[in-house]
Amino acid sequence: MTPATIFSIAGMITTPMWVLMILLPKWKVTKLLMDYKVIPLVLSLVYAIYILNAIQIGGMMDFGSLASIMKLFTEENAVLAGWVHYLAFDLIVGMWMLDQNKKLEIHQLIMAPCLFATFMFGPIGFLLFMIIRTFKKK
Repeated sequence: MTPATIFSIAGMITTPMWVLMILLPKWKVTKLLMDYKVIPLVLSLVYAIYILNAIQIGGMMDFGSLASIMKLFTEENAVLAGWVHYLAFDLIVGMWMLDQNKKLEIHQLIMAPCLFATFMFGPIGFLLFMIIRTFKKK
């Protein structure tokens, strides 16, 4: 499969998981997928394949400067690996937030924007959740 195909598939398996987490976080299917980290594990396997492929093509990666990162992101396999990395880790953060919410009991109407922001903007959603979590704990 081409990197473009894998990119599409990664999005197609990630988006429904976010929809489940935002709209149906207590549904048994959502809980099962979250408990076993099914989608993040699949994404991690894809990441491993494409990062190894990028290393084989371009050699060891240099993360020491912005210029080297920009050069790295001109290689299609490295960019795909980077995107899958974002998808997997944002999803893991969203799952962690829902796990934390089992104790916090933040209303789902408040959790939904945190999860959506994590899905779309990663750290911004995490920051929003942490702010709400801080106030909820007080």
